[in-house]
Amino acid sequence: MSEFWLDELSNFGDYANNQELTDILTLSNDPNSVSDVRVSPDGRHIHIILRKPKVGLVTFDKYESPQSGQTHKKLELSSSRTLPVVDICYLDHHNNNNSSRGTAAVAVVYENGKAEFWSFHERKAGWRLLQTADLCNGPRARVVSVCACSSFIIWCEERPPPESSPSLGSTRNKLEFCVCRRDFEVEDGSVSLGGVKITLHNSPKFTVMSSGDYVHLVPYMKGKPLQCVSSKFLLTWSPHHDSFTVSAVCKNTPIKKVSAKESDFKKLITDCLGYFFALEPPELYNASPTGCGGLLLLLSTGWLCLLQKDGTLRHVYKLPGNSLAKHGTHTSFCMYQNILALVVGQTLHLIESSCGKELQTFLLKAKGMLFVNPARRQTPFLLSDTGLFVVLDKKTDASNCSSKVKPVETVHPEALLVEAVFEEACKYYQQRSLSSTQLTVDALKRGRFQAPISLASILRCYLSTGLRKKDAEMLLNPGGGLIAGQGKLMVSLEGELRILVSLEELKGSLVRGGPKEVEVMCENLVEKEMVRLLSSSELDKEALLYLNSIFSIFPCQAWRAAQAALQLHYNGEGSLSSRAPPDVWKTVLSLTTTSSPTAVLLFTNGQPKRNHGVRNDHTRKPAAFLPVFELLCRSILHFQPTWLPKFLELAQQQQGSAGLGLSLASSSWSFSGGRGGEGGENNMPLYRRALCVLSGVNPDGDQDLEVELLLVGGRPNAILQALRILMRKQQWERVTQVAQRFCKQSPLLNKEIFTTLLCEVTHHRDLDPYLDLLWALCPEDFTVTTILNLVLKNLPSPHTPSHPATFFMSHATPSSPSPFADPDSSQLTIGLLKPLLRKVLQRETKPSQRYVDILQSPLYPPPALPRQPTDPLGCVTDPSADSAALRAETPELQSSTNIQRSGVALPADPLT
Repeated sequence: MSEFWLDELSNFGDYANNQELTDILTLSNDPNSVSDVRVSPDGRHIHIILRKPKVGLVTFDKYESPQSGQTHKKLELSSSRTLPVVDICYLDHHNNNNSSRGTAAVAVVYENGKAEFWSFHERKAGWRLLQTADLCNGPRARVVSVCACSSFIIWCEERPPPESSPSLGSTRNKLEFCVCRRDFEVEDGSVSLGGVKITLHNSPKFTVMSSGDYVHLVPYMKGKPLQCVSSKFLLTWSPHHDSFTVSAVCKNTPIKKVSAKESDFKKLITDCLGYFFALEPPELYNASPTGCGGLLLLLSTGWLCLLQKDGTLRHVYKLPGNSLAKHGTHTSFCMYQNILALVVGQTLHLIESSCGKELQTFLLKAKGMLFVNPARRQTPFLLSDTGLFVVLDKKTDASNCSSKVKPVETVHPEALLVEAVFEEACKYYQQRSLSSTQLTVDALKRGRFQAPISLASILRCYLSTGLRKKDAEMLLNPGGGLIAGQGKLMVSLEGELRILVSLEELKGSLVRGGPKEVEVMCENLVEKEMVRLLSSSELDKEALLYLNSIFSIFPCQAWRAAQAALQLHYNGEGSLSSRAPPDVWKTVLSLTTTSSPTAVLLFTNGQPKRNHGVRNDHTRKPAAFLPVFELLCRSILHFQPTWLPKFLELAQQQQGSAGLGLSLASSSWSFSGGRGGEGGENNMPLYRRALCVLSGVNPDGDQDLEVELLLVGGRPNAILQALRILMRKQQWERVTQVAQRFCKQSPLLNKEIFTTLLCEVTHHRDLDPYLDLLWALCPEDFTVTTILNLVLKNLPSPHTPSHPATFFMSHATPSSPSPFADPDSSQLTIGLLKPLLRKVLQRETKPSQRYVDILQSPLYPPPALPRQPTDPLGCVTDPSADSAALRAETPELQSSTNIQRSGVALPADPLT
């Protein structure tokens, strides 16, 4: 947690006439006296607007040399003019071609509409009057508030009705005000003003406040609050968008937004009058602009709110207790980036603006006024009758101090880049050299190879002058400084050189920028690098290792950059879409080599397979570098785990639609660490690759996510493995849903699923509510004999503790139970199998249509009857008779009869 302290910048000893300044600030007992003090943006000028008993303006200046303050002229307007000063506005001289050091330009606006423009020159005579002008057009106009915004002055003036108009008696017209503006431009020695433009007419009395490029029209807060409709809302005017936003302090969202072409206030709010009458907003105590378009509002409820430039109202901080119980309590507050400073009475509160947390409080000796220094917008400055103070952060101040003591080395970027060119060239030639002699940079510089020397010369020329069109023409001219071939090379490398220079500028910005700037630049750089790498035709090992380092160092930025590169879009209905080209997906799905094959868990036939020759603590370490698909899966598991099955489904669609499977199979890369089943190592299914990542990230296993991946994979082994997991978790409803869904894919898969479920039915009774659904999945080629053989082979042992009684057992067993099953027993009865057997028998007794044409042809005699096998006792076993007898049994007999033939082998096909 940050710790702050108050540091005194000045006790007014370095200001001219400091004793008078101290006396004015100390002897003023008016609660609003501090609000009549204005401080210049650089803190060198303090202006005090006198209200009572005198009327005028007094200025106190801070000079670099004490002698200058004794001879220079002050900006002091005495009360002999009897004209009240409305306000003093500092003009943005940096945007108006007046950037001379030690200068300042201000506009002093009087109540009758006259404005005096003054400039301060420390090296000359101090304050000097530039010009006097009338802001208002009418002589009877009266200015009530004024401010400067960007390149114009905006004010609210009162326009009394003509004397010939009928009198309103005691009730004055509250809509006789007008908001006007005039453009200005400060030149050396003069100020040029544009014409008067009306922003809003027929309006109530407003206080105009500029914040960045926006102007807020706030209900007039001086004196007693007016109980009328106009005091229940605020207007925000955007000159850039030429629009008004209507907001209320009791609503978190703007009421409406209209075009500023309609400048009549009455027409602007006509459709909202009924809504305003119903509102009961709290009283507005004070307001302060944030400097970036927003407005801070202090309400009578004790809430300090932030009105954003779009009209959204956010509650930031609630004053403790009843701090504002006394009307007229002195308040001052300002926003300093992420810190909000609030003075209530003699207490200074520091608040974190993002969450409203109170960081620290200070008890002041006297009331003070906060102001903002544009050169240090993140630091609170405070003016009180004892001096100027600044709020410092110990950590920030310590880092600033340490950064000041560090020696600064002057390094020329062109020298470093030229050296990098030779080092890269040395590496390039060494890899392609047949000699064992080590190549050095000095050998390259001596002229052994001309390419790095030419490139270094081009780089020096570009970095020193930059390549413009004129320079390019000069280089192409044989009379230029370089040879013609080198000039052509420089022109062709212009794009690459521009990228190189921008990269060096980015490096410098990263070194010089603050934390927020560095974060933004890192995100932009990661996004560019992600797009560049994924757009390449094939990633080599170095590029892949570089991509792994990006995901490792900047995980959050890499995830956002990957979404942008793949153009992933989640439609909210459970599916992902991508508009990335096939080449990008080819790079993503390419199967590459990892340098640590023991770090990857692979699956064989849906079962996890571990390398038992390595210790478990080593198998859980991440691979040295992962392929792109595995990197994306790991990032998705970290930030959006529920997206992984959808991403796998999208990847399979891209692999199938673009024909990427063929290219992957022919790739020269391989994925080490597992067997090459299901198409070989180079064509491992994507679902198995995703399962490898899931097992590596979560060694304990997320079975729900594993089931989803197996089902999305769609392979028979994967589906059967998913069924086994669901049966192990006893999610029987989900088991039946999966079976119904995938039995339609192929007869072979249908047979495997039905066999698995039939074997499960023999062990317990949990699937009994779903037997009708399971019997409907019975394959067409299954016979009664096949079903009975499966049941007999998978019956649990009669001595199994978890299954004390079974239905199918040998009659010769001494411990045979009674022929009637216990109602709570888990044994399988013939009554449960009866619907299935009846269905199969009905299908078997139907005449086969396979040989119908042969049987009806008179040219062929009917086939001879097959010989029937005999049992050891000489009796002929007729399966047809057995089947007929089974069909002839009554339902009561069938449901209570036990088969006593577990040791007899039934014929494979009784109907042949």
